[in-house]
Amino acid sequence: MASEDITKLAESLAKTKVGGRQLSFKGQSLKLNTAEDAEEVIKQIEEFDGLEALRLEGNTVGVEAAKVIAKALEKKSELKRCHWSDMFTGRLRSEIPPALISLGDALITAGAQLVELDLSDNAFGPDGVRGFEALLKSPACYTLQELKLNNCGMGIGGGKILAAALKECHRKSSAQGKPLALKIFVAGRNRLENDGATALAEAFGIIGTLEEVHMPQNGINHPGITALAQAFAINPLLKVINLNDNTFTEKGAVAMAETLKALRQIEVINFGDCLVRSKGAVAIAEAVKEGLHKLKELNLSFCEIKRDAALTVAEAIEDKSELEKLDLNGNCLGEEGCEQLQEILEGFNMAGKLEMDFCLFQDSTPVPSPPVDVATFLAFPSPEKLLRLGPKCSVLIAQQTDASDVEKVVTALLRISSVFKDEAPVKTAVHETTDALMKKAFTSATFNSDAFITSLLIHMGLLKSEEKIKAVPSLYGILMTLNHMVQQDYFPKSLAPVLSAFVTKPNRALDSCSFARHMLLQTLHQL
Repeated sequence: MASEDITKLAESLAKTKVGGRQLSFKGQSLKLNTAEDAEEVIKQIEEFDGLEALRLEGNTVGVEAAKVIAKALEKKSELKRCHWSDMFTGRLRSEIPPALISLGDALITAGAQLVELDLSDNAFGPDGVRGFEALLKSPACYTLQELKLNNCGMGIGGGKILAAALKECHRKSSAQGKPLALKIFVAGRNRLENDGATALAEAFGIIGTLEEVHMPQNGINHPGITALAQAFAINPLLKVINLNDNTFTEKGAVAMAETLKALRQIEVINFGDCLVRSKGAVAIAEAVKEGLHKLKELNLSFCEIKRDAALTVAEAIEDKSELEKLDLNGNCLGEEGCEQLQEILEGFNMAGKLEMDFCLFQDSTPVPSPPVDVATFLAFPSPEKLLRLGPKCSVLIAQQTDASDVEKVVTALLRISSVFKDEAPVKTAVHETTDALMKKAFTSATFNSDAFITSLLIHMGLLKSEEKIKAVPSLYGILMTLNHMVQQDYFPKSLAPVLSAFVTKPNRALDSCSFARHMLLQTLHQL
């Protein structure tokens, strides 16, 4: 390691926080590739007596560094909490499983009894689950209470491997007279879909001790939702159910409503953007009315609920004295419906007490969608508008964008990528439109590629500018779009190192998009 690198590492480690039997290297952007790179980290671990919690978030750990860190952990039998989210930034997916295996084996060797394991925001995919499968099945996890795997790209395959490991852990721990008593499970944004969710539901039904389940944005439809509902019914201690941005439809909502009737400890229900529709909302309202006296938050926003059903939901909360928030935003209430809703809540003397969200509404009277043109889409982009431009959307946008003007190309690209969704029709439309636009730009004799990448980085908030330019609010869409772009023949390979350098640098805007960031860095590394 060069002397300047050692100095930089020493400065970072000076910020290490120690307290409450916790050793934290959180957010120090340490690049630990080799055993030598990890020497100072290992020293602090070895010298820490009674270590109970280790924070490695916001760093990047390679296979060799993981092996030597693992060696240091083999003597840490008191370790209970592993905060290991976002610690493989820029690593190849193939590097992550062996690193996790080394760390897991060390915990098993140490005889640790974990209470919390957090591997969120590590884009390891199904193979990554294999990396900690043995750990989950071992005595080190018989005591596990919190398992956090948010935004890991596990997919259906990873969900099934995880479910099998949890069931095996419960079987083995039960045989020793101390069954696995998992309380908190977090696995949002993992593309689990129905099969992955159904496999996990089976594990949940066996475990029976869950208090919080967070599985938003997983592409789960009513068969998977129904399986989860049946499993939740066998977990009487459930307090929080967060299934935001999955697709219940009426079938899934009715099944979940039946389960809610059997649960007495529920405090938070987040079914926002779940398409429960009016029939499902009425069923949920009945469950709320019949019980759920500890309910603090009910989110049914953007669920295509019509006015009468929304009013039924409002009427159901009359005696819910613990309720703090009701979210019916983005449903088909109409202005009159919003007023009626307000009147109902005022009648309960709850309007002043509640945090309410329902003033933004869709009119309850269906109206024909206005025609969309390129200018309208670019001014107010949305996935629906892009799709409504039709099959020639890519050609139309490319034709109407001045490819010789770098700023206009950057603006158009950011508007297109802002509507990115990991769903086939929208994803395809974004990719095709991006390809048409950028191929035209990069093949133009007057287009300045260096000026393009500079302007793009400024608009992404990754490069400072003398001019006041407002950065885009979210980098997820542009990072996912760039991940596609850089693999195309039209993309100048000379820009890849520049892009990689800026996306690798620590930046708050990138922290919330760690999965997309990792995907892009991995692709750039393979070019």
